[in-house]
Amino acid sequence: MHPILFELGPVTLHTYGLMVAAGFLFGITLAARLGQGDGLDPQKVFDTCFWIVVAAIIGSRLVYIGVNLDHFVAHPLDVVKLWEGGLVFYGGFLGAIVAGWICVNRYKMDKWVFADVAAPGAALGHIFGRFGCFFAGCCYGKPTDVPWAVTFSDVASIAPTGVPLHPTQLYDALNELIIFAILMAVRGRRSFKGQIFFLWIMLYAIGRFIVEGFRGDPRGVWFGELISTSQLFALIGFAVGLAFYLRNRKKFPILVV
Repeated sequence: MHPILFELGPVTLHTYGLMVAAGFLFGITLAARLGQGDGLDPQKVFDTCFWIVVAAIIGSRLVYIGVNLDHFVAHPLDVVKLWEGGLVFYGGFLGAIVAGWICVNRYKMDKWVFADVAAPGAALGHIFGRFGCFFAGCCYGKPTDVPWAVTFSDVASIAPTGVPLHPTQLYDALNELIIFAILMAVRGRRSFKGQIFFLWIMLYAIGRFIVEGFRGDPRGVWFGELISTSQLFALIGFAVGLAFYLRNRKKFPILVV
């Protein structure tokens, strides 16, 4: 809707970048506070989250480049234009897992306790990120005539202009808002380590798979255009999340919460 918040001489503030930065800030702050309540050093949680953010940006950008390789081969300088959008959640998730694993071992934190405090922060941060997508026009939906369709008019928008589209960015933001509420509600009654983390993975996978059906931007397709790349990752993510959810429920019970 408004990809550029304001321009002041040579300085341009992109709404997408601002919203993503806000999401990271609020998400990390929440994780540090939840970690302190669960007996983790908040500074170690904050430091770990910082490196997770760095790895997530790199991972999400690499997957986006891979899905849109033809464009970046023709326009190589676009690789660094993060302010225009182009971060794939599942690529960022894989990058975050690698960085998180390294850091929790370095700081000698319980990996499942950390994962359980990081998940609500990630859900909260992702809400802001999806609003950033909405403002930039990336991750746009298919043409539609539903009453809540949105029409982009700013020529700087990534989405097609003058066409009513499904507001898929807002669908995803709503999905994460609901998930965030569920995770925070379950936190006080969790019965095993990793429960919150794997619940987040499964719930997000379900919501993302559904929202993908309304996306209209280039997605990358599999199995004769049956599913998109993100839907494939969602199926894998749900299966892995469910397997570990059941495993951790038996292996890492919380006797005293």
